[in-house]
Amino acid sequence: MDEIKPDPATALIHHPYQPPGGFVAPQVPVHKASTVIFPNVAALRARDWKSKAGYTYGLHGTPTAYVLEERIATLEGGLQSQLVPSGLAAIALVDLALLKSGDEMLIPENAYGPNRELARQELARFGIAHRVYDPMDLASFEAALGPATRLVWLEAPGSVTMEFPDLRALAARARAHGALVALDNTWGAGIAFDAFAVGADISVHALTKYPSGGGDVLMGAVTTRDDALHLRLKGSHMRMGWGVGANDVETVLRSLATLPLRYAAQDAAGRALARWWQAQACIAQVLHPALPGSPGHEHWKALCTRAAGLFSVVFDERVPHERAIAFVDALRLFKLGYSWAGPVSLAVPYDLSLMRPRPAWKGLLVRFSIGLEAVDDLIADCAQALRAAGLDSGLA
Repeated sequence: MDEIKPDPATALIHHPYQPPGGFVAPQVPVHKASTVIFPNVAALRARDWKSKAGYTYGLHGTPTAYVLEERIATLEGGLQSQLVPSGLAAIALVDLALLKSGDEMLIPENAYGPNRELARQELARFGIAHRVYDPMDLASFEAALGPATRLVWLEAPGSVTMEFPDLRALAARARAHGALVALDNTWGAGIAFDAFAVGADISVHALTKYPSGGGDVLMGAVTTRDDALHLRLKGSHMRMGWGVGANDVETVLRSLATLPLRYAAQDAAGRALARWWQAQACIAQVLHPALPGSPGHEHWKALCTRAAGLFSVVFDERVPHERAIAFVDALRLFKLGYSWAGPVSLAVPYDLSLMRPRPAWKGLLVRFSIGLEAVDDLIADCAQALRAAGLDSGLA
């Protein structure tokens, strides 16, 4: 019987050619899929979305996504990692997977702001309560632990104000109380310290920052060492329908190889610029965990030798607000924008009175994210901006 020649429309879709196997290159191939093809019904019914032994649907993972998950787990010192569309989505996954109505969680008062807002605006509607604690005061933390506390969030250092808490002590007390410990490890990036060695059950990482490194990708990861806990997270991940794009995964994979080099370079430049700021008369405080005198420096020193290229300066309260803002507006190399760990240095001003219940300083705070520019050029940029704002001679 003669073979029927299919219509070109059919032939283009069902073309029999398969390229030969064995192709190996430095970069991981990009596999895009919503539908995954099975060879037969038995294989379709036998495949389990909970396991990396095979593939079921693009939302639950492709070879490209699996590779990134495994590499992030290795970076973090964990066993299992789950990818989500952003760092905030990673926080939300942890909360929604582990908490129910009547439960309570604790959040440090200097945590990433959207973490607190998620609890206040969304989780509260589901009957999930939260308390805010001072991470630099163990007595405050212990007083906040209650009979309904099921989850404790840690963050090191604190967002914007950069306090470095005693992570081991906080985690030990939380676990003794029977609560799970989740750590926002975006600043540490798996480089500065081991989240699980300090007592975390879960490490949350905004891959948007150091793993991406380009300022052009949004992604997050949730990493654990416990299989049962991972399956709880994975189940909620599936039911909430969170997926990440294959091209974004490819971008992060390409950047991972240079992460330690970029982290070291931005650490060195950040410390150099932070030390320069310590000599400026208009500044009340430089907030960088690796510098003596910064809140929690001793805790950082006991745990770390490295630090992210991120720090803040607080202008003396006698500096008029508008002159401090004029300094920010006069910056040329530093761009005004959120996020950090990309190649371009950034600066953002913050009003601490709107962020902290008991701000330690009254002056305007400016957070600097150090990119990959030459540090001498960044210092020169800050110097010219101080001159432009009339602050180069101190408070006069």
